[in-house]
Amino acid sequence: MPTGNFGNVLAGWIAREMGAPIRGFILASNTNDIMTRFVNDGDMSARDVVSTLSPSMDIQFSSNFERLLFEMNGRDGGMTAEQMTRFRSTGRLDIEGDQRDRYISGTFRAAAFDDATTLAEIKRVRAESGYLLDPHSATGTAAARMLAAVGDVRKGPVVTLATAHPAKFPDAVERATGVRPQLPAHLSDLFELEERTQTVANDLAAVQTLVEQLSDRDRSR
Repeated sequence: MPTGNFGNVLAGWIAREMGAPIRGFILASNTNDIMTRFVNDGDMSARDVVSTLSPSMDIQFSSNFERLLFEMNGRDGGMTAEQMTRFRSTGRLDIEGDQRDRYISGTFRAAAFDDATTLAEIKRVRAESGYLLDPHSATGTAAARMLAAVGDVRKGPVVTLATAHPAKFPDAVERATGVRPQLPAHLSDLFELEERTQTVANDLAAVQTLVEQLSDRDRSR
């Protein structure tokens, strides 16, 4: 799974806890590899964010990881809040060894890829299958190809998640393959449509009222 904010991975982990037959998870990162470093080496330390061809993964702390941390802490909200406060002030989060053994080791594997490797993966998949990957999804297939060749991952099917349409990142895809991806047919006129904006006061009640009004308008159509 390509992971920026850890949402898809967390959802999969919850499904596994509920009984879904999932052996484990392969996490893919770009150069901003905090989750890969944590899974592989226990290193949850913030670094400067690097701009990449997969910008949705250009973050340092995955906010949804806090939800897994809450589970790791036995659903102790106070402990979790204290750890997050300490992380924000020091840029580092330390996990107990028994927590790591129970929740991370054997469940998660991870790999990170720079832009050059991501472009090479997009090119490889296009040449071998004709499928166009976006630069986020390409980190997922690259990680699966690298890590599915070792350990018990070989004993079952490996599913990779595509996380964006290639037309959302046409420059990167064209750079890798020479093919400029087109928008899906139902979105082909997207950039020709009228753009509407509305300024709302910085007030919760005002935002709620606007959402209700727009919802009522959409339902009446």
